Order: sequence, then C-alpha cells, then structure tokens
Amino acid sequence: MFKSARSYPAWLFWIVAWLVLGAGLGLRDPWPADEPRFALVAMQMVESGQWLFPHRGGELYSDKPPFFMWMQALAYQATGQWRVAFLLPSLLAALGTLWCVVDLGRRLWTPRVGYYAGWALLLTVHFVYQSKKAQIDPLVVFWITLANYGLLRHLLTGPAWRWWVLGWFAAGMGTITKGVGALALLMLAPLALAAVLRPLRAALAPGGVAHRALAWVEMPVRAGIGRGYFWLGPLAFVFAVALWIAPMATVALTHSDPVYRGYLGDLLLRQTAVRYSKSWDHHQPPWYHLGVMLSMWLPLMFALPWALPAWRRRLARLDPRYVLPMAWWLLVIVFFSIPQGKRDVYILPALPMACLMFAPLLPGILRRAWPRRIGFAFAALIVLALLGVGLSMWFGNPGFERKLIAERDFTDGARGLAAGVLAIACWGLAALLWAGPRRPILGMAATLCGLWVLNGVLVAPVLNDSSSARGVMSKVAARIGPEAELGLVAWKEQNLLRTQSRTTTFGFKMRWPEQLKQGLAWQAQAPRTRWLLVQDPALPACVDRNRAEIGGRSNRRIWWLVPYAARETCPAAPPLRPHEDDTD
Repeated sequence: MFKSARSYPAWLFWIVAWLVLGAGLGLRDPWPADEPRFALVAMQMVESGQWLFPHRGGELYSDKPPFFMWMQALAYQATGQWRVAFLLPSLLAALGTLWCVVDLGRRLWTPRVGYYAGWALLLTVHFVYQSKKAQIDPLVVFWITLANYGLLRHLLTGPAWRWWVLGWFAAGMGTITKGVGALALLMLAPLALAAVLRPLRAALAPGGVAHRALAWVEMPVRAGIGRGYFWLGPLAFVFAVALWIAPMATVALTHSDPVYRGYLGDLLLRQTAVRYSKSWDHHQPPWYHLGVMLSMWLPLMFALPWALPAWRRRLARLDPRYVLPMAWWLLVIVFFSIPQGKRDVYILPALPMACLMFAPLLPGILRRAWPRRIGFAFAALIVLALLGVGLSMWFGNPGFERKLIAERDFTDGARGLAAGVLAIACWGLAALLWAGPRRPILGMAATLCGLWVLNGVLVAPVLNDSSSARGVMSKVAARIGPEAELGLVAWKEQNLLRTQSRTTTFGFKMRWPEQLKQGLAWQAQAPRTRWLLVQDPALPACVDRNRAEIGGRSNRRIWWLVPYAARETCPAAPPLRPHEDDTD
C-alpha cells in the first residue's frame, strides 16, 4: 500500500487530517453568529453578479473585506452546493496551514519534527474548533502562516528569493482578507533591529556575550536585505493589497451615490484603525490572551513546563530557528493585548508558529512520565464528561429538554443528541483501553480525533435545524403557503439565508422601529398575501397575539408570524418595547 516505511507517517497524518477537519462537510447549514452573515453575502454575490461591493440584504456590508466571501462564492460555483461551499474555504485553509507547518519543520529540523509540529497543531482544540467553522479566521491564519513560511524559507534556509516574494505577497493577501495579515511581517523585526545595531559590533570585544549577540547583524547581510531583490518583497505586498483596494476605492470615490464613499471610510478606517484604538465591544483585561493560550491551546500547553527550560537554552545559543518565530509570537501577543477589545480568535494566527517551537522538543517531553499521565488524564476527563452528559440526556433530564425546546425549538427531544454524545464517549473509552498505559498519548490523540469526526457526522446534523433557522423558516413557509410573501423585521442573517418564501427586508442596521414602520406599510399594500416575521422584542403591544402566531424558536430567539388581521389596530409607526433597538 505504501511505497516505503517513510511514506507511512505522511499518509497517516494527511488521512487523519482530512477526516478530522472535513467530517460533517455538507451535513449542516451555516450557524450563527458569523457563518450565516458570510454565506448570505456570498449567495447574494452569486445571484446579483455584484462582487466588488458585498451586500447584506439591500445594504452594503462594510464590516469585513469581501475576500472570504469571494472564496465561498467560487466554491459554490465549483460545487453547486451551498452546504459544501460555505465550509470549503476554511477546510482548504486549515489543510494549507498544516502543510506549511509540517514542511517548515521538516526543512528546519527533520521530517519527524515536521510531523510532530503537524500533529501538535491538528490536536490543538482551538485550531480544529475554528477550522470547522465558516469564519474568516482560518483563511487569515493560512495567509499569515504562508507568509511566515516564505520569509523563514528565505532567511533560514536561503537565500530563496521566490519564497521571500511569496511571503510578502501572502501577507498582503492576509491584509485584504482581514486587516491583520500584515502582522506576518513582524517576523522581520529582529533583523531590522540587528541592522540598526550593526555598527556597534566593531566596538565590542570579540567573543563576549554582546559581541555574540550582535552576530545577528550578519543575518540581514546574508539574507540580502538592502539589495535590489529585497524590494521585490514590499512590491509584492503592495500588489496583493492593490488587487482589491485599487478597483474598490476607484469605484467608491467616483460613484454618484455617497453610500459607497461611506462604505470605503467605514471599512478602511472605522473597522481597522478605530476598532483597534477605540474598541467598542469584547472588552477584556490585558492578560486575556494568556488565558486563552493556556486553556484553548490544549493539549499542546501541557508541555509548556518542560519546554520553557529547553527554549531558554536554545535562545541563549541564539539559534535563529527559535529566535525569529518566538520573537514573532511574543510581538503578536503584545499587539493584540494593547486594545481593550479582545476575542479568543485574535491570537489564533500565532498558534502554528507555537507548534513549530514545541515540535523539536516533543519527542523528549513525551518520553517523560508526567506528560504522559497528564495526556491520559485529559482524555479520560473528556470521556467521563461526555459519558455523564450523554447518560443524563438519554435517561431524561426534564430541565435540559425544556431548555432545548424553549431556546431552540428542539421538539424531537434529546435522544438523538444523546446518542451522538454517547457515541463519542464510547469511542474515547475504547481508544483509551486500546492504547493502554503504555501508549497514553496515542490514546489521547485517538480520542480527540474521534471527538471531532463523530461530532461532525452525528451531533451537528441533529442540531442543524434548530441552530441554523432552517426549522423556523421551513415552518413559516409551510404555514403561509407558496403564494404568500414574507417580510422580515428585526431579522438575522440566517432568516434571509434559509427563507423558502418570496422575502422582503427593510434594512438590517436600520433601527427596529423604522423597519417595522416600513414593514407595516408594505404589508398594507397586499393584506391578504403578505405576512411579517418579527423577532419577539420588536413586536409592538398593539399586535393581537391571539391572531398572531409563534413562527418558531431558534438560537434563543422567538419569532412571531403576523398576518394583517393581527395588526389592524396598530398606528402607522407603533411604539416598541424598551429593548427595541437590539440590533446585535
């Protein structure tokens, strides 16, 4: 089956990677908070042919650059299936990130170290959790990792000018994907510092600590920094950014509608510089990302106590294979710790380089008794927790079932969900028993891989209707019939994405009272065939709830289906309840 014994680790790793990251592809729809938004924008690109300026409903969508949505739209044109297309860019980006880490580890150390780095990344909870979601971040992580790969190929194994240019180009692509792609260029910060300090070396005593430290000044020379080829890198970065910025800015600034100039300002200033300097959401303390790494970067971080002394010795030798990636890792942490607004996903781009730093040490660390015990205990705790939850659901926890029904309209009970959870727990138990005390790390790896595969295949499809709004929108379409029209008020992206009726919206960012005012006027034009679907907090008191119907529950929200007869007594602009402007 395999050409040689050396090919077996490669086949095993990539088959497992495809299974872990790809399990469940095509079995679910986009889930909030971000997935329906991006899928809706991509769908509207395909349907309207307007790719340069993304839209959400009838409004321009300026929160994020459109590159990720372009990838989803192209994936749909290639596959013809939105259930596959919306997740495909994240899957391919995650596999590309794994390849960069594995190949870089192989080139800087050995093939074995490369696969240790790959397994470390594949088994880290944060990486897989994000890679199985249709968000921009997996693609950003890929571009930043590819940029790191290209720069390090040139600086540590080069000169390799093609990789140098590719590294800068990838940083530019990351920038037009989500602004922060340029962080990859912080990899050059130690070299820039060395170049500035280069004149000091001649004044120091040869052989001293300071003299050896400033030996770094030779690296910029060896890397060709300052030569003609150097400038091809910055030019490649500018070219990548201009691929989108140039045509978009040209059209926006010359368009007769000022909305497009507002789009340009919001996207390039408010959502980047202003958001960084004056964050308006997700406020966290400065040490927040340290907690994220220690909790979400498991099981990798279990090796940290043994890695720290080894890193100190290697850094004392000024080994550039450690100095450059570790300096970059530290700079990324500092960068994202400065603003008040922080989310766990912000620090994710640093994870691939962190895995690369752990990889040469892992063979020795995993031969120690305590890391093996911790790995086994970690997997055992996961299995016991899943077993407890699954048995509780299976034998009936009335409070749990009531919560599922109240928040998600999960009317089928908890048996299907319980079966999936118990299947994962049984797999983990079997994996630990098979591995035994002699191979605890293998048992842990099998448990984690099985968890992600079975979750994608068994659990996600059970939760799909209640988590994606497909269930609510199917019920609404069946209730009003194929000839009726539906108007959305205080709607979320998943409602428009999963609608099965002829649907009209009245703005998204617009305040709810104005949406409702326009919706009532629209409904009055054809009272017999037009219905309104209104989120519960936006439903005015003047609506007769005996004539209105609960259209369904989804994602902890209640949706009311309002016929014309239920709102006949409402004024033209009815007052709403105090929390009417919750447009989150």
